[in-house]
Amino acid sequence: MAAKKKRTPNTHNDSWVVIAADSAVETQKHDCDPDFVKLRNPSTDEASLYMLSAGDVQLYEVKAFEEDFHSWFVGQTVQRDGKLLFVTRMDPLYLILPYMIKSGQEGKFQPVDQVVKDDEFPASSRLLSCTRSLTSLHHIAEGKEVGSLKFHRYSQERTLNWLQKKVERTIVALKKKHICVGEGVKSTTYVRVKTESDNQEEDYLRYAHGLISEYISEELSKALLKHLGLPELKSAKETEPPSKKRKLSDKPVEAGEDYTKFNSGDFARKPPKKMTAAQKTLAKVDKSGMKPMSSFFSPKTKAEKK
Repeated sequence: MAAKKKRTPNTHNDSWVVIAADSAVETQKHDCDPDFVKLRNPSTDEASLYMLSAGDVQLYEVKAFEEDFHSWFVGQTVQRDGKLLFVTRMDPLYLILPYMIKSGQEGKFQPVDQVVKDDEFPASSRLLSCTRSLTSLHHIAEGKEVGSLKFHRYSQERTLNWLQKKVERTIVALKKKHICVGEGVKSTTYVRVKTESDNQEEDYLRYAHGLISEYISEELSKALLKHLGLPELKSAKETEPPSKKRKLSDKPVEAGEDYTKFNSGDFARKPPKKMTAAQKTLAKVDKSGMKPMSSFFSPKTKAEKK
């Protein structure tokens, strides 16, 4: 389906091509349409695009697949923005969690509507309207009631137990779909090339941890790794040799880098070619008084002032 979104008058794009479940775009029970909003990414702390269903009932994550020189035909028009957006359901608790962690530094119980506030991303308060938000707060926070008022305080223990369940459910889903993971897998075909071993369970655990870590901070990811009983591995970038880093980088080679190492060290030196008759004749010409060819391309010097 093509999800409409207003753009500035200077652009020709007024729609995006979106793949979403029917439940994400239902408007029968509400008088409003689904809304694309910018919210704070719980992993990067930067702005990311999300979608709230009609009535802010459900939160959806928006992922973009983009290729160069790509466009769409929508009806009788050409959609110049060639992105393909995937809209998938997401637990709003992931986005609420960073606000709870920040308020938890004060060590006191607070009303959640005062905690989930962000002047930079005002739409963040709408996360509390999602169906699963208030009913799931006990997974990441302690609760206390005073009369008719409810107060909450962040709990790391509850959060790590909640994230562990997320990891375990992810592993079950991976196995159910027969998706193999780990070092013994060819990434292009997802076929295991090594024999089954005791390390396979750890492979699933680490892989699931990596998927969940895309929705939490780096600090919390390390705490979860320890909570799962897994030792921390060295970064792949630190273990790669410099030459491999250069090949994998998509940045152009800078002048400060020693690119001369790609020359004689990597290729066999070729024997000099034999001179032709014309080249031998030119070599015998008296070149005294002649300017070298490079002098015609050297910068001109400014005349000295008298």
